[in-house]
Amino acid sequence: MAQHFLLSRAAKTLSLAQVFRMTDAEAEDAFKMIRWADTNGVPVCPSCGSLESYEARRPNGSLRFRCKGCKEDFTITSGTLFASHKLPLKSYLAAIAVFCNEVKGKSALALSRDLGVSYKCAFVLQHKFREAMAEEMKGRVVGGEGKVAEVDGGYFGGYVKPANLKGDRVDRRFARNQNGKRKVVVIVRERGGNSVPAVFNTESQAASFIRARIAKGTIVNADEAASWDGLHERFEMRRINHQEAYSLNGACTNQAEEYFSRLRRGEIGIHHHIAGAYLLRYAQESSWREDNRRVSNGDQVRRVASLAMKRSRSVDFTGYWQRHLQGA
Repeated sequence: MAQHFLLSRAAKTLSLAQVFRMTDAEAEDAFKMIRWADTNGVPVCPSCGSLESYEARRPNGSLRFRCKGCKEDFTITSGTLFASHKLPLKSYLAAIAVFCNEVKGKSALALSRDLGVSYKCAFVLQHKFREAMAEEMKGRVVGGEGKVAEVDGGYFGGYVKPANLKGDRVDRRFARNQNGKRKVVVIVRERGGNSVPAVFNTESQAASFIRARIAKGTIVNADEAASWDGLHERFEMRRINHQEAYSLNGACTNQAEEYFSRLRRGEIGIHHHIAGAYLLRYAQESSWREDNRRVSNGDQVRRVASLAMKRSRSVDFTGYWQRHLQGA
């Protein structure tokens, strides 16, 4: 029997012990190599692009650079998702390592305990990681001539608690008995390739998204839901009736179902509730994890850190708690 990848030595190239044994200087060097890989770790001024700068550390010892050209001060994280950070750089590297080591996700409460930070710090930090992961999915088109893609949808959120007395209970499958908060995650996944998720009110609203994200010439697999009937106009379709079989005559949506299995298990066992404004972020995280399930944890950490350092300040989570306090 072949060994599962996650059990192999190739999957484990970075341990938390290695991260926590790092000195502050080693963590700084690691982040410099991640952010300025093109210059072999030499700082590049974000204001004028000059390579001429020198260290001008703050009184508390945190690393800062001063550009010889424009005289502006900047740090390793200036203009990135980690801009204006308060924690030591080693803590951010440890947070990414803890986050990536979990196969189906990491709860913010557990991360706050692991790092000794507040829940709100861990919550915002994790959503910044998800925002970084989503960078890889921007404009992504899957499939191509002769390739196969799968399409499926899964509903999340909008839970309606049943009444106490049996006689007062209603059939929650009907729209009139729902609260309007239930959303569908639609996944487009290429077999042996990458995936792209999106969130809609109903599956039928996903038609234009699917057409834009699947290349012409792709063979598309879907179940027999009427929502996918319109795709026949653009793609060669293979439909599978799950009441008869999971796979039949080459038609199946098993890899799309694998994605939802990861997302569902993450919801039930880790996050307990994923819905509303955050549902897309969790869907993108699950997609990224599924696409990179055969990538070592060390490479995953470097990729997430690199994506975060290339991403500009977060629109959604910079000043997140301050905005919510003002609206309270």
